[in-house]
Amino acid sequence: MRSGAQDDPYREVLGRLAEGADHRDAERLLLSAGWMPCGAGDWAVAYRAPDGRAAARVSPFDPAGPYTAALYREAAHTGQVPRLFEHRRLVGGGDLQLLEWLSPVAAEEAAEFHRALAAREPEVAALVDVVRRVHERGLRESPWFAPKVDDNPDNIMRTEDGRLVAADLFSADGPKLYATVLDDPDLVVARIPESERRFMTELPLTYTGPWSDETREAMRNGLAASDARR
Repeated sequence: MRSGAQDDPYREVLGRLAEGADHRDAERLLLSAGWMPCGAGDWAVAYRAPDGRAAARVSPFDPAGPYTAALYREAAHTGQVPRLFEHRRLVGGGDLQLLEWLSPVAAEEAAEFHRALAAREPEVAALVDVVRRVHERGLRESPWFAPKVDDNPDNIMRTEDGRLVAADLFSADGPKLYATVLDDPDLVVARIPESERRFMTELPLTYTGPWSDETREAMRNGLAASDARR
């Protein structure tokens, strides 16, 4: 899936990404086009555009990615979400988003924004309505969608023109999902097609720490055996 604003200056980059591309292909393309690595989280790595005005978020596996992109599109009128230039689902369950460049804010300022969201204060009411609508959609449609909106202060950031915006409010319920991969891979295989989970053991896990090689191998073997039984 592709999406982007009509005045998107970065569309040409994704125009060179093949339809069957995965996260590795996306990363190679960005690097060859001069984008520079600029950070990593649990689910994705980030690259900064050569002009410094955009960031690419690349995940090998992110079931919540389409819902985050939907939030950015549907709440764009509020000015309280990042501007989304492009969104592409990648082969194997990956996700690529090209966004305007964002900077961190003080923890107190971020916490106040989250408090306003939780209370549905008038200045963020329109955003809250979209957040709730898209989150409910994710809960209905996506297995192991996180039951709560993420209130991490790091998710509140500032645009170059000074706006406070909410980013990455949705995610999969990683602990439950990956515990199920190990304990009941048949259930994961039944609910998530192979084409949407092929690279689910390749998350960067920068904050919570990487899995051991043995754990990754056990996950892959369990899923492969379940796929074979089906």
